[in-house]
Amino acid sequence: MPVKSGSRTGRPPVQRAVRRSPSPRPPRDNPVRRLFTRARKAWDRPLTAYYLILGGSVLITVLGLVMVYSASQITALQLSLPGSYFFRKQFLAAAIGGGLMFAASRMPVKLHRALAYPILAGAVFLMALVQVPGIGMAVNGNQNWISLGGSFQIQPSEFGKLALVLWGADLIARKHDRKLLTQWKHMLVPLVPVAFLLLGLIMLGGDMGTAIILTAILFGLLWLAGAPTRLFVGVLSIAGLIGVVLIKTSPNRMARLACIGATEPRSGVADCWQAVHGIYALASGGLFGSGLGASVEKWGQLPEAHTDFIFAVTGEELGLAGTLSVLALFAALGYAGIRVAGRTEDPFVRYAAGGVTTWITAQAVINIGAVLGLLPIAGVPLPLFSYGGSALLPTMFAIGLLIAFARDEPAARAALAMRQPRFGRKRGAGGPVFNRGPRRWNTMRRRASVARSSGER
Repeated sequence: MPVKSGSRTGRPPVQRAVRRSPSPRPPRDNPVRRLFTRARKAWDRPLTAYYLILGGSVLITVLGLVMVYSASQITALQLSLPGSYFFRKQFLAAAIGGGLMFAASRMPVKLHRALAYPILAGAVFLMALVQVPGIGMAVNGNQNWISLGGSFQIQPSEFGKLALVLWGADLIARKHDRKLLTQWKHMLVPLVPVAFLLLGLIMLGGDMGTAIILTAILFGLLWLAGAPTRLFVGVLSIAGLIGVVLIKTSPNRMARLACIGATEPRSGVADCWQAVHGIYALASGGLFGSGLGASVEKWGQLPEAHTDFIFAVTGEELGLAGTLSVLALFAALGYAGIRVAGRTEDPFVRYAAGGVTTWITAQAVINIGAVLGLLPIAGVPLPLFSYGGSALLPTMFAIGLLIAFARDEPAARAALAMRQPRFGRKRGAGGPVFNRGPRRWNTMRRRASVARSSGER
């Protein structure tokens, strides 16, 4: 029987090729997006905060040593001292501070909490001792120093910042564990009275700048503790009222307030000489500066060139690139501190990390804002950067706290535990050399063989 054809002519039908929809083109590789993705992945790694705190603080300290040496040479020679006099003292303080930072980074959290009360008691005792005639010293009109013999002095109010952070964090953490922070009296007492005691001892010496930093730390602790808005605004109003009274009753503070935004020296009480010459130093730096050691303003025109106004000399010698680098380092340090405070489950670590971050960032903002003419000159040093051992030692100990807290994160602890040294013994292993742990490649081989034996490919 003949097979019927599908065509009237009897020819086999023509098979047409099926049209396929064109395959979508792969998206073009955007290098900017790829770089952003890699940076974001690196930013989210467990040890990012640890490296930012450690690297940022070391870079700020080293750059500060360089700028102290450059900015203080003329001042030292004018005082008939060797040109490296202030640099050697700052280097000694940085070496001691490095030891304190390392010790603090290796201490357990329990030991940090145990040190809170001794540090607070010692700070209060020394701050009260400053007001004793014959013991306390006045520098630039502020009675906040104790002589240690020779050219060495100590400013106890700088240690009051560290004392308030540690003691306040321990106090709030214990009340948090007992669920007492829902009551306003437990939120304020005894944190606010003790903070006001420290503020009173500081203001007896006339140091308004340190009092502002201490107030910022207090507000930071209250905010982290979850203080209600009305309570927070109440404490802020009382502190603001006290500040207004203290400023109004002091011609020197009123003169500093009048120099905000000044661009030319004036005649009278508010001559704005320091503020204006700080602007001159920044303006003459340009993009990359005049070079290390080539500052003109440090030759007697700019007061406190190596202490409160070292950022202005940095802008003159290193230019906009140098000042932006310093700002970026402080921004990275602040971000890392916030990250440590936000990722921990330990209340004490959260409050202490938040307090240290508030302290360093607030002090940096006040110092740099004064140099830029945006804030009144408060007389506070730039953390880790300006000359002054009394400010450097407690700040480096506080940085050690942040490093310890960053290492103590669960993800960071696991990442550090997985590391093995390339040479030598395994971490924590003792015994003779022949009992060394396996090399990294051998460990990977053992893991791969176990995976294959379980049926995985």
